[in-house]
Amino acid sequence: MSKGPNMIDRPKVGIGVVIVNAAGKILVGKRRGSHAQYYSIPGGHLELGETFEEAAVKEIKEETGLEIIEPKVFCVTNNLRTYQEEGKHYISVCLFATKYNGEPVNLEPEKCNGWSWVDPLKLPQPHFDASENAIRCYLEKSFC
Repeated sequence: MSKGPNMIDRPKVGIGVVIVNAAGKILVGKRRGSHAQYYSIPGGHLELGETFEEAAVKEIKEETGLEIIEPKVFCVTNNLRTYQEEGKHYISVCLFATKYNGEPVNLEPEKCNGWSWVDPLKLPQPHFDASENAIRCYLEKSFC
C-alpha cells in the first residue's frame, strides 16, 4: 500500500535545552507519558515556521516557567536508541543557556514529575538518549 503525501515516515525534529546554573549544574526532570520514566533536559518539538531559538524559549517557558535568554545551538543528535526502543525517530537540535530569569517550576505535571539541578557528570538514570547525547556534547564541547 502506498502512502499519501502526508503519510511519509520521516524523523521528527525535537528541541532540547541544556540550562546551566551558576554552580555548573544542569536542569533535568523525570518524564511522564511520552518517554515515561526517563530523565531528560527540558524541551519539545519544533513547530512549523519557528527558529530553533524561538522553539527553545517557548518550550522552556511552557515546561519550567524559566525565561531563557540567548539560547545557542551547540549540537544536533540522531536519536536512534529511541527509534529502536519506541519506533519514534527524532533528530534533536540541542541548545544551551546560561542566562535565565526565575526558578524552575513544574508547569506540566502530566508530562514531568518535577525539575532538579544535577551534576552533569552524575546523571540520574535511566536517561533519555537525546538528553544524554546533548549533555555529552556539552561536556566534551563538541558538535556531535
